[in-house]
Amino acid sequence: MTDDSPASGGVRDALASLAASNTVVVPAAERVADRIRVEVAEARLRVGARLPEQALGEALQVSRNTVREALSQLVAERVLVRIPNRGVFVARPGADDIRDVYSARLVIEPGAVRHGPRAADPVALAAVRDAFEYGRRAAVTGDWTGVADANQHFHRAVVALAGSPRLDREMGRLLAEMRLVFQRMPGVREFHEPYLARNGEIAALLADGRRADAADELAGYLVTARDQLLDAYARLPTT
Repeated sequence: MTDDSPASGGVRDALASLAASNTVVVPAAERVADRIRVEVAEARLRVGARLPEQALGEALQVSRNTVREALSQLVAERVLVRIPNRGVFVARPGADDIRDVYSARLVIEPGAVRHGPRAADPVALAAVRDAFEYGRRAAVTGDWTGVADANQHFHRAVVALAGSPRLDREMGRLLAEMRLVFQRMPGVREFHEPYLARNGEIAALLADGRRADAADELAGYLVTARDQLLDAYARLPTT
């Protein structure tokens, strides 16, 4: 069951974050959608949280029509869900959503590694390595939420190797959905810890110029993660 309270599911903190951001300087629905998507991807908006149009408009200093258009876009992306006579809520993804998201990721991420024009760019490769190192340092201190955040940044940096703003935007959408998937997992550490070392292996292969090997490793990694998530979801309570 969803919670109607605007203070639930991290909405209050997310609204404060949105209000503090000066990213949205034009009342454009796409930019509003991007900002809300970031709040989901960074886990400040959580599954079941209701998004009040008026509060969003005030936080972002845009019209309610712009907010409605942005929310409709995110509903179409399955990041949000509209419940008649209740409002718009952060979605609760299911097993079919996991399969669909990973189908897209298995095309985009290994393809970016294998064919991306920036896969030999030292700056782009440094971003991949830095994301891994950030996660490694977080693990040392027991900050498993930080490890999860670093994993999001790692995969965004991988897709950035493609040098495509369109793919960057698509990956932002996919990672927002992934954050909602992870919110339903029983343990952050149990899921993310094994993949941290694999992120390091992929970064090392890329640094050595072994793009095909890195792409193959990444594809296998994604299949393993998908199957682990589907197995965990099958064990979750149905209510």
